[in-house]
Amino acid sequence: MQVAARTYRAWKTRLPALRAVEDAKVIDTLRSLKVLDAKGRPKPEILYGRRKMTAWLRRNGFPEVSKHTVDRLMRDEGMNGLIRGRKTRTTIPGKDGKRAGDLLNRNFSASAPNRIWVTDFTYVPVYSGFVYVALVIDLYSRAIVGWETSTVKDTAFVEQCLKMALWRRKHTK
Repeated sequence: MQVAARTYRAWKTRLPALRAVEDAKVIDTLRSLKVLDAKGRPKPEILYGRRKMTAWLRRNGFPEVSKHTVDRLMRDEGMNGLIRGRKTRTTIPGKDGKRAGDLLNRNFSASAPNRIWVTDFTYVPVYSGFVYVALVIDLYSRAIVGWETSTVKDTAFVEQCLKMALWRRKHTK
């Protein structure tokens, strides 16, 4: 590709764009945060997401930095904020890796009430975190015949749900 000598010399002597200079300063600051502290852990600032990192940069010498600029530069650098807490798991596989057998053979219909029940539990997000909810469903009427909520998933929690279903069955006849 032919380029005029004058164009090449102008490009070589031209100052970099202001955006590139400002981006380089912010990137240098972001990269310097990857330094470990005395105990070998990343500094807390590196754990910030876009919002907190923008506020931190504004407090530390970059008063005009935009949240969109910080977002773009952190994405380009492969930096992500720390997601606090842990993901909730309701199903934990057995150590042998085998699943329980399908006793219904995927046939979720019943000929009469209180013949076949299915049960499950899950978690529901609430304002203060989440709660576990266990349900017992009668496959004939598709009605919930037992339920229980708890902040911990243990055997007693599921047993209470089944006890409620049995109590309701006994008292509806």
